Amino acid sequence: MTTTTSHVRAACPHDCPDTCALIVTVEDGVATEVKGDPDHPPTGGVLCTKVARYAERTYHADRLLHPLRRVGKKGEGKFERISWDEALDTIAARLKPIVARAPEALLPYSYAGTMGLLQGEAMSGRFFHKLGASLLDRTICATAGATGYKYTVGGSIGTDLEHFQDAKLIIIWGGNPIASNLHFWTRAQAAKRNGAKLIAIDPYRSLTAEKCHQHIALLPGTDAALALGMMHVLIAEDLLDHDYIAQYTLGFEQLKARAAEWTPERTAETCGITVQEVVELARLYGGMAKQGEPVAIRTNYGVQRVRGGGMAVRNIACLPALVGAWRHAAGGVQLSSSGSFPSNKALLQGTDMLRQHARMPRTINMSTIGDDLLRPASPEFGPQIEAVIVYNSNPVAVAPDSPKVAAGFAREDLFTVVLEHFQTDTADYADIVLPATTQLEHVDVHTSYGHLYIMANNAAVAPMGEAKPNTEIFRLLAARMGLDDPCFRESDEELAAQSFDAKDSRAIHFDWESLKRKGWQRLNMPSAPFAQGGFPTPSGKCEFYSAQMLADGLDPLPAYIAPYESRASNPELAARYPLAMISPPQRNFLNSTFVNVTSLRATEGEPQLDMHPDDAAARGVAHGEMVRIYNDRGSFVCKLRVTDKARAGLVVGLSVWWKKLAGDGKNANEVTSQRLTDMGRAPTFYDTLVQVEKAA
Repeated sequence: MTTTTSHVRAACPHDCPDTCALIVTVEDGVATEVKGDPDHPPTGGVLCTKVARYAERTYHADRLLHPLRRVGKKGEGKFERISWDEALDTIAARLKPIVARAPEALLPYSYAGTMGLLQGEAMSGRFFHKLGASLLDRTICATAGATGYKYTVGGSIGTDLEHFQDAKLIIIWGGNPIASNLHFWTRAQAAKRNGAKLIAIDPYRSLTAEKCHQHIALLPGTDAALALGMMHVLIAEDLLDHDYIAQYTLGFEQLKARAAEWTPERTAETCGITVQEVVELARLYGGMAKQGEPVAIRTNYGVQRVRGGGMAVRNIACLPALVGAWRHAAGGVQLSSSGSFPSNKALLQGTDMLRQHARMPRTINMSTIGDDLLRPASPEFGPQIEAVIVYNSNPVAVAPDSPKVAAGFAREDLFTVVLEHFQTDTADYADIVLPATTQLEHVDVHTSYGHLYIMANNAAVAPMGEAKPNTEIFRLLAARMGLDDPCFRESDEELAAQSFDAKDSRAIHFDWESLKRKGWQRLNMPSAPFAQGGFPTPSGKCEFYSAQMLADGLDPLPAYIAPYESRASNPELAARYPLAMISPPQRNFLNSTFVNVTSLRATEGEPQLDMHPDDAAARGVAHGEMVRIYNDRGSFVCKLRVTDKARAGLVVGLSVWWKKLAGDGKNANEVTSQRLTDMGRAPTFYDTLVQVEKAA
């Protein structure tokens, strides 16, 4: 019998800057292998361990293949199979009276389970905007840093991934690219082989920090202070590009006065590092730039998950303009490249439908969902949330202050629909669960926040069971709700064809049919975007002084904003909970995705907490023992690893585990807070004090 084999071009959908190009091998209608596209410059034929096993996830024995209706208590995870018609009729019957009475009582909850322009927010956006549902402020990952960066540089544009290998100094600030940005790390390693120096700035000695020439282990939440201390040294020792500053920046004299306050001694004390580390870092960065060498910073979102996270990114983003690093293609800074893409999101998501309502619907912050689900109706808040449709997210596991999140979803009067691949922690609380397709089973178009390529995803195999794409599910829901606008009848192919404006110079010649065949198309962007200024700020310059920040009620100059929870800022709290805790991602998980893939979870073992030997000795706990981590918000139990990878006073709980797959049914978000950042209204996951004791 002859086997029919084909190779399908696809794209990784996950919340990672790499957005890899995939080649899916299909034999007789079954995906047998997922590999990286060797011709795609960022991917280079290499995939991370997680996505290399994507077929294992697609064909997982626990895939949701049929609609389900809850038959047990919320959170028990007991369901019965029903038909699609029964599911859709049930949903419409519950939603129609809510929307007729108070449309804002309906809330979407989604994030980046897929980063696709179609399966992310296209048809779903149209659905919720037409109904007048509450808007969701999607803040859980990147908005603090993006806001601080935008005030300074003007938009999420930075150093091109494909030039980092030519840098002579790379500062990896608040990231662990071995785990979360593999193809940047490949280029950093190439730069290292070419003589570049690599420096990691991170409270924790991560896999990446171990492989850099130097690791600066500052206290959590003090990155903004370190950047100010660097500015002080750069200015005091005249390690500046005066011509670049004069032509392409705004507010240098005001910045100079502010930086003068941040002596190396003050900086070192604030950051918990040595004066020598502050001075030598600044001298290396400014000195190499002064010699005409390209110096680059790759900063990531770990920096911004604290009270002053937006300001921290802003301060870091000022450094390249001070030393003229933007003159080089391999210089500057990258936080995200997402602002380079001229996608037609407003068209795809139907934001014009919002004008049909008498007023703009209220906005609910996804990072405070625990409080908001428990909040009664009031003149200030508006109607109580009565229905939630969750897709592309798992809030019971990933949202902060998890006890409140679970309590909110446990409300018997809350109607919850979850679109999912698997029965996650959140799906256990659903009234109706709808089976969604994976990336191998649907069409999509992708941008990236780590490189400059538009990506196509072709469906490699037919949907398993009765699973449907998100787009199709929301088309069906729209029809059941009586929404008959022509936009709800557009196919995925029609949506994809509208995803970019081919007249925009950055996406010139965009054509969906040709993109599908090749798989990817590079944007038309300059190799050094700000070599001659041209910043997309109000002034057209890098804004050390931001009038917009002042208008928004913020300090217009770089500043230091202390954490909510630290020994220095809150000594009374620290007396009870003396350990700072951060919860960066496990290498083999991506947020809560892949946690249920058996081979990947087997590699990680079980939830663990890293603690410095001095802190372990002081508490009488030993390596391998079970410990309880707790504060006023909650507690969780995991196995202790005693290691000097965690600096003294810091514990590290690698995350995000599904709660149901942890021994005590809890994860690190039991102790995290719903307090928000200085700007961008983002969560403060790494701004957390705890105590640790031997588990009972």
